[in-house]
Amino acid sequence: MGTFSDAMIEYRRQLERGYIQEAYQGLMAFFRDLRSNFISKYPQYSVSNNIYYGYMDMTYFSLMPKSFKRRQLKIPIVFLHNVFRFEVWLSGSNRDVQEKYWNLIQASNWDLYHLVSDPRAADCVIDHVLVGNPNFTDLDALKEDIEGGVLEFISEIERLLAVL
Repeated sequence: MGTFSDAMIEYRRQLERGYIQEAYQGLMAFFRDLRSNFISKYPQYSVSNNIYYGYMDMTYFSLMPKSFKRRQLKIPIVFLHNVFRFEVWLSGSNRDVQEKYWNLIQASNWDLYHLVSDPRAADCVIDHVLVGNPNFTDLDALKEDIEGGVLEFISEIERLLAVL
């Protein structure tokens, strides 16, 4: 990596080519559509009012099944820009909640999904890759893959929470 000035020169070059804007706008439109899909198809989930667009690090919105609300837990659907993949997470409303559930899950020896190493340093308790190398040529298929993975993740986490 060079200096900030070097990075800005390269950023300008890339913007002048136009692909970054087109890709970013397309990704945000896909995210809005994905969020709308969850709102219309799954009224039993509370869906966050907004999408977090991020700083080209991550973009996400959250779902909150009714059973998670009293536990102060949520399910973010995340696109991580630097590794170019979609993930689903189990997150708490704050670091204390995350640490509480991390400790409970750690003590249970449950290992179906990846438990983060430090819930106080992470944005989640559990993370899971939904689509590791997304194909943006068929957005409907991509949306279905994400949706199916999220529903399976929620179901497994609900089973886990029932025994904690």
